[in-house]
Amino acid sequence: MTGKKVLYVSSEVIPYLPNNDISTLTYSLPKVVNKNGGQTRIFIPKYGLINERRHQLHEVIRLSGMNLIIDDLDMPLIIKVASIPKERMQVYFIDNDEYFKNRLIDSDKKKNLYKDNDERAIFFAKGVVETIKKLNWRPDIIHVHGWIASLMPLYLKQYYKDEPLFSKSKVVTSIYDNEISGDLNPEIISKIKFDEVESETLNVLENPTYENLYKLSIMNSDGVVFASENINKSYLDVANNCKLPILKCGFKEGFENEYMDFYNDKILN
Repeated sequence: MTGKKVLYVSSEVIPYLPNNDISTLTYSLPKVVNKNGGQTRIFIPKYGLINERRHQLHEVIRLSGMNLIIDDLDMPLIIKVASIPKERMQVYFIDNDEYFKNRLIDSDKKKNLYKDNDERAIFFAKGVVETIKKLNWRPDIIHVHGWIASLMPLYLKQYYKDEPLFSKSKVVTSIYDNEISGDLNPEIISKIKFDEVESETLNVLENPTYENLYKLSIMNSDGVVFASENINKSYLDVANNCKLPILKCGFKEGFENEYMDFYNDKILN
């Protein structure tokens, strides 16, 4: 991985959010890449439950101030950053008062899924890409984790297809066995098409479930990681139909080497 740049786009990462498979892998994998001579950046949403004072987040004025158009609405983009203690890793937080302030990850305190999770995912995808453009940081691999990052592959392959910064970037999607289930806003396709994103893969969202959102992510990726043992077989079927390289690897001894081999041998070659 010497000299290679890997962008991690995730719903969660420790220590800012509770320990689970997604947050732990999003923390562990950048460490491994860095130890192998690569460079990394991590992006997550700035949910309301992240304590800014405790984790020493600060706004990056030169990156903030842009408005993103989400379904014909101007939504201000705020970028905050923090450093993971004792690690040489910076985490960038995508923030917006409407979508993230005083909000939990995907559901309210009564466990009801937010009705605007579709718009939150669109905002997050566009916010990450626009920030990377301002940083002028050219990633070799973009590795997405979690529901809110699931539109990144589609937007990179369609909305940003003419952006030179990402012309050689390869996209990897990780799928976990504890992914959320339920229905998204039925208007999600029309909101994506408002951005003039056209793709046959959007047809999968005619039934707008989170399961199909993950399938959309796989369909627009260059490789897939099944990071848990009990993965829905339908995800494996989609990956096989798309003839994508697949890594089946959870937390087990030697997982770091398996990921590095997958990046080097299956994704970058």
